Amino acid sequence: MRKLIGVMMATTAAAASFGCAQKPPATVTVIEDKIYTVTPDQVMVKAGIVTGEVTELKVAERVEKDSGRVETPAKLTGKLKLTNSSTDQTVRLIAGKILYIDDQGQLIKIEEARTEPALKFSSSYNSTDRLDPGQDMTQSVDVDFPAAALKAKKLKEIRIELAYIPSPYKLQTANFSVSIGGQSASQ
Repeated sequence: MRKLIGVMMATTAAAASFGCAQKPPATVTVIEDKIYTVTPDQVMVKAGIVTGEVTELKVAERVEKDSGRVETPAKLTGKLKLTNSSTDQTVRLIAGKILYIDDQGQLIKIEEARTEPALKFSSSYNSTDRLDPGQDMTQSVDVDFPAAALKAKKLKEIRIELAYIPSPYKLQTANFSVSIGGQSASQ
């Protein structure tokens, strides 16, 4: 019996010293937002009969502070306001694409695992994909940005390609004769 009690005490002491001991605190990884300014951050654009303005442009990525490892790849954000500048055509917005051009005039490609930067316009009933003459719409821009473009003096321009369908817009009048309460229309 004494042997059994001795073994149990030794087992308890071992469990207390190895299994119940406090573990050292885990190191906390600090992630910080790294914001890159885009100059100018507000630009007027024109694509055929569609004009617009891109505002509040910036590039942001999330980086591990100590190691510099990128936690969340860079994204371009901003606002895009498009206006139908035609006086006689309606515009149906189909799609948009953002291209990044380097200092040599060449396209800077997005990394393989990332999404091509596209603008999507809603196509549901009563949506903003149609712009009548003089109408405008505003949409957020939140697209992937190539890591290669973050290098100093690498990015020269950002290009927006818009696909839209213009269609004639006519306002015509139809008149018709009426009568009220038994009066003839010719009186």
